[in-house]
Amino acid sequence: MRTVVFDLDGTLADTSADLIAAANACFRAAGEGDVLDPVQDAHTAFRGGRAMLRLGFERLGRGADEAEVDRHYPLLLQAYEGAIDTHTTLYPGAMEAVEALRGAGYRVAVCTNKPEGLARLLMTRLGVLEAFGALIGADTLPVRKPDPEALRETVRRAGGDPARCVLVGDTETDRNTSRAAGVPSILVTFGPDGDGVMRLEPEAVIGHYGELGDVVRRLIG
Repeated sequence: MRTVVFDLDGTLADTSADLIAAANACFRAAGEGDVLDPVQDAHTAFRGGRAMLRLGFERLGRGADEAEVDRHYPLLLQAYEGAIDTHTTLYPGAMEAVEALRGAGYRVAVCTNKPEGLARLLMTRLGVLEAFGALIGADTLPVRKPDPEALRETVRRAGGDPARCVLVGDTETDRNTSRAAGVPSILVTFGPDGDGVMRLEPEAVIGHYGELGDVVRRLIG
């Protein structure tokens, strides 16, 4: 069974503003005000909570204080959970493309480095969780992307064949995951990196979800 696996943040949904808001909540609690910008720092937001905290502390002249990052990380997750869908939106055409793939006989699933509980919460709030046959998050398994086992197990749980899948993503992590698994990747150019994803030399890029079906058929049949 052919399977299309999607990353979540920056691929299915633009979550950057809510992620940045959660990080800024931590900085405000520490008396520093809003340190990160929801537009200029979107790329860092998609690299995860700790990356946002590190960037903020560097701007405050405190360097890469990992102990401070670890201390604030649970606070960031708490703030994010409390306002997880305030600004987040699905990218145009995302769910239409997912439904078209399902209708054509593909399995669809999500493999994200967002904690599974938060991923499920967000997808439920967006009304799309039930459309996917499986969801694996950062803490579902002992490993996470770019370890290929995260992708392979996602495909297995969706009822597919790990040798006949494609990963749709937006970052170097997604590209490295697919490469390690020996399967193709499709990177989106509407994420924070834009056309910069081409430097990662994926098997394909798309600029809109309307292009996805044809690309998937070309890559995995």
